Parts: sequence; C-alpha cells; structure tokens
Amino acid sequence: MASNVHELRPKAADSEKITINLGYVDLGHIDLLVQEGFYSNRTDFIRTAIRNQLDRHNDAVKKSVDRHQLDLGLRHYSRQDLEAVQAAGEVLHIQVLGLASIAGDVTPELARQTIASLHVLGALHASPAVKEALKDRMR
Repeated sequence: MASNVHELRPKAADSEKITINLGYVDLGHIDLLVQEGFYSNRTDFIRTAIRNQLDRHNDAVKKSVDRHQLDLGLRHYSRQDLEAVQAAGEVLHIQVLGLASIAGDVTPELARQTIASLHVLGALHASPAVKEALKDRMR
C-alpha cells in the first residue's frame, strides 16, 4: 500500500544550512559546554546563541521591517500569481524577510516581465534559470 503513495509537491526545507568559521578556543568552549550537558550538541548551542541575539535586537528588527516595508515570513509566487500581475499590466517589487519562493513552472521570461525588483533577506527558492534571469534585479 505504501508504494502507492506519491508526494505531489516536495516539502520545502524549513531551514537553510550555513557555514561559519570559529577560532579553536571558542570551539573548545562550546565543546566544554556540550560535554558538561548545558547543550545537546554544537548546533544546539549555536541556535540558542543566535536566538538570544535576535531576541536582544527584536525592537530594532521590528522597526527596520516596518521602515523597509518587508513581508515577514514565507511568501510564495505561483505561475498564476505572476500571470495575473502580467494581465493587469503591473510589476512586483518583492521585499521579503524570511523565505521567498517562485514556483518551478514559472519561466524566466514571465519572471522578468513581472518582477521589477527582488530583495530577500533570508532565502530565495527558485529555479536556477529564474534566478539567472532576475540576477540584475536582486539586491
């Protein structure tokens, strides 16, 4: 029965992988805290440290999001969305803090015709061809 189950749309990852370089002493401190049971692993420590810093600067971030008129969270643009923009003779100025995704069936031509500018703080999920078509419009 399980062989009859098909995923209609692949689930988007809910996180992005980043790489950081740390000095050996800082890394040793992290490993010591993990060894002593304060954190379950290095990743747990780093995520906690990042969240603490984000909480510490929360008011400044909120003001900046408002000032820059950023969409906060996840924003998906389907082919139908962009075709409606095109039919209305309009263009989009996309500004997202979080994840912006452009559907896989959006052609590079449609993207160029409907997206005038693209500013994403976080991650952009789009086909390589669409990213290439919009590269001169990205900040």
